[in-house]
Amino acid sequence: MEKVMNSYETLFVVDCSLGEDAVKELVNKFTALIEGNGTIESVDEWGKRRLAYPIKDKNDGYYVLVNFKSEGGFTAELERVFGITEGILRSIVIRQIEDKKTKKEA
Repeated sequence: MEKVMNSYETLFVVDCSLGEDAVKELVNKFTALIEGNGTIESVDEWGKRRLAYPIKDKNDGYYVLVNFKSEGGFTAELERVFGITEGILRSIVIRQIEDKKTKKEA
């Protein structure tokens, strides 16, 4: 049976107070995890930005947006690892719905 690869987007916010090296290490950790379980289409590092409201007494965070394709079961593991990793302030994983009309035209 053929494996179904879905398109996903994840945005995660890293605690800036960890230092520049630790932030880069966490970004590399998660991009490697995603790449090991799927295919990365793009990584967009938005950089340090002010949070809309304090999270864990922090006012700034380092934002990273990753678009990738993987099997559906991997996203639960990714969310679990986000949740137990020290230094991740917030994260979200969203499945992108492909527009069938656009797909037929291409």
